[in-house]
Amino acid sequence: MSLLVVEQLVKRFGGLAAADGLDINVEAGEIHAVIGPNGAGKTTLINQLSGEIRPDAGRIVFDGQEITRTPAYRRSLLGLSRSYQITSVLPDFTALQNVAMAVQARAGHSFAFWSPAAADRALTDPAREVLAQVGLADRADALAANLAHGEQRQLELAVALASRPKLLLLDEPMAGMSYGEAEGIVALLASLRGRYSILLVEHDMDAVFALADRITVLVYGRPIACGTPDQIRGNPDVRDAYLGDQDAEE
Repeated sequence: MSLLVVEQLVKRFGGLAAADGLDINVEAGEIHAVIGPNGAGKTTLINQLSGEIRPDAGRIVFDGQEITRTPAYRRSLLGLSRSYQITSVLPDFTALQNVAMAVQARAGHSFAFWSPAAADRALTDPAREVLAQVGLADRADALAANLAHGEQRQLELAVALASRPKLLLLDEPMAGMSYGEAEGIVALLASLRGRYSILLVEHDMDAVFALADRITVLVYGRPIACGTPDQIRGNPDVRDAYLGDQDAEE
């Protein structure tokens, strides 16, 4: 069953088509990767799905409900959660406080930054569980600013998971990571398989082919192929448009 259905999405910035009749669907429980060269429209797709920008045409259906014009905060409450290319955690708060506030937001409570979120066990207990899930249990009391880059990305994922999403939109979660840090995130995302549906935008092809159940390839805002990792590897149009140069480098 499709959790997310995108039909004929169009988004133009002047003469540039960032989405040009784009169709994509994400099945419940799958990791679906979106790849393509720079400028293919990958982040624009994530921004349209999360509600940060509106498409010019087309429709987005999430969990059976059309959300094409639904505000971003409402999409979050419906179960859409995203991460960004640039880490967006609150640096002057501890890891626990960052996640506790996400738990608080999901519960519909007003934000009380300075003490209640840090003291209320109804918030901190589930926050600690999520931190343990992403491998940060022993870093709960560390300021986010003092975490290593890879740990900050883990924390950002913890914040997203704390909202109990039906679908995670991950925009280059391994950006700027060392090889060791990226390996850790790949293992973490693999551990989420089946429990969460994930739409993954990522340039690290080793990670994509290790993680994805299906892959959609975008070029100039249009999907040129969708299939399993083996199907994508063997697709001549994909090799010509995108993977060929990478294979040559290897």
